[in-house]
Amino acid sequence: MKTLMISLKIFLFFTVLTGIIYPLVVTGIAQVVFPSKANGSLIVRNEKIIGSELIGQQFDSAVYFTSRPSAGLYNPLPSGGSNLGPTSSKLKSLVSERQNKFRTFNQLDSTTVIPSEMLFASASGLDPHISPEAALLQVNRIAKARRFNDSQKQQLIRDIHKQTEKPQFFCLGEERINVLLLNLKTDEIK
Repeated sequence: MKTLMISLKIFLFFTVLTGIIYPLVVTGIAQVVFPSKANGSLIVRNEKIIGSELIGQQFDSAVYFTSRPSAGLYNPLPSGGSNLGPTSSKLKSLVSERQNKFRTFNQLDSTTVIPSEMLFASASGLDPHISPEAALLQVNRIAKARRFNDSQKQQLIRDIHKQTEKPQFFCLGEERINVLLLNLKTDEIK
């Protein structure tokens, strides 16, 4: 009985320590040191939350850059990949369909190489980034849909280069652009 009481006390102590005290301390530190990131990196315009820098969104309008495909339809709750392997006929069909859709939507010829992130969903299905190459392939469509003149089109291209993020720590990952931030910057072009 004495061993059982000691075990229960230790269990309660660690439950309170790791289940209440530790999460509150970590949350408190995060709120002080990284308040924006701790709260989801939300983007607010006109007192309304329009998205997060961390979660991809679907953009179907011709006036916006499109995000990479999402296996979970951009829903963050059941996020995840499709789990389709390289020998899957369904994956091959999806890639072919996405390639044709991207080419048609952006009025590209059949010889244009489509960046892989526009053909394959990310592992989480919520990646908010595309490559600068994928963004540049969409410039003509957006400029035409927004009726941009040459100066505005050049500003759009400059914005792509300015919005390009370098690999993390100069060596992890690829150059990338946050699609939501790029679309917001595109809305500012007058």
